[in-house]
Amino acid sequence: MEPNILLESLIDEAGMSRAGLAGHVNRAGRARGLDLRYEHTAVARWLKGQRPRGHVPDLICDVLGARLQRSLALDDIGMGPAGGNTVVHGSTLPGFVEGATALWRSDEQQRPNVVTAPAVTGTTAVMPVWEWENPPEDADVSRPGPVRVSPADIVMLRAARAHYEQMYRKTGGVATRSRVVGFLNAETAPLLRGGYSDPVGRQLHRATGGLVAVAGICAYDSDAHGLAQRYFHQALRLAKASGDRGLGGYVIALLVNQSLFLAEYRRSVAFAEAALRAAGTHITPALAADLYAMQAKAYAHLGDGSNARTCIRRAESEAERILPGREPEETGYVQPGLVNVQVAEALLGLGDLVGAREHAAAAVRSPAHDRGQVHRLAMLTQIELLQGEADRAARTASEMAERARGMESRRLRDRLRAVREHLVASGCADAEEAAGIIDGALRVPL
Repeated sequence: MEPNILLESLIDEAGMSRAGLAGHVNRAGRARGLDLRYEHTAVARWLKGQRPRGHVPDLICDVLGARLQRSLALDDIGMGPAGGNTVVHGSTLPGFVEGATALWRSDEQQRPNVVTAPAVTGTTAVMPVWEWENPPEDADVSRPGPVRVSPADIVMLRAARAHYEQMYRKTGGVATRSRVVGFLNAETAPLLRGGYSDPVGRQLHRATGGLVAVAGICAYDSDAHGLAQRYFHQALRLAKASGDRGLGGYVIALLVNQSLFLAEYRRSVAFAEAALRAAGTHITPALAADLYAMQAKAYAHLGDGSNARTCIRRAESEAERILPGREPEETGYVQPGLVNVQVAEALLGLGDLVGAREHAAAAVRSPAHDRGQVHRLAMLTQIELLQGEADRAARTASEMAERARGMESRRLRDRLRAVREHLVASGCADAEEAAGIIDGALRVPL
């Protein structure tokens, strides 16, 4: 049995104790002629995944729904056919909202079964992408609610997404994640449960999708891969509800990046193809360039040099079409030099050190925020070491370590440790000094 975090979240939101819920269910049962004698221990079993018999799940819906002043279905309390999972494929949009907000609450409360969950594989990993790409679409996302959502609310969500994205770039996902998740619970969840027309609702779901994607990026950067994947799947469902195919393509690019890190190379290729195919004319040059570049890396890892080089050419062609100020805010990460460093990694995988060095050096010369520059310098250091230029690599690595100071990111720390290991193996005196600088950057715990 899986823990029922949907029910746990609703009990918390309703401000009830376990004994309190049991008492309310007993009284609701008596009103229907049922002799129920539940105690807090029964509720504890429900939270562990046990489903009570008979009409009790309906009574739980009634009790919690009355307290929260909204209608709840069995899926909403984790007692429908899909059980207590937060990813309910094919569920209604209101049901999805209940599952999504339950995940946010559980993340904020640092529930171990949520925070440390492994990434799913197989059909479970693919289904959200398939559902985004295929019908049915959401015909109407309007919702009645006690508080009407205004255009000002949507402006606030967009501003929050930009704010937390910048915080992530400067300080890393470890430091930023709790702030984003706190905002989702305090500000975003009430809006999703509010009242809105179909046009406003689509804007609301789009703005929320962008914000949830940032939460996923921060979870990924914190090494919480199962949680990151769930956030990305949520963002994809929100993108579908918004009707913005470009936003969906962006979210799939995040899934492609995670799949590359998890060494799921065939899935990376398939997801990128799905994004390019389904987003169609809504895909921008920046996003297309990134997707093709990541496909190139996946093909290189698979040993398919022909397809890797084809994707490199396509990535470079799309990068030339990027027009500053014409891209949506989410694809702002595709800055000058990003495609170069992606291509450098692909060429390195193909054994082309000369080509990889050329692209890595071009990436470092291009302007970038500190986080992006750390990754670029790490790639250049690796290539310089492979070419036997340990002294030059030591200087590059020292600059990389200085840039990384103050950032709380497990991904960046992985890069720093890998570079340090290669520097020490080179046996160069300057490399030893650079390794010491990296040690200083790693000394402060996250």
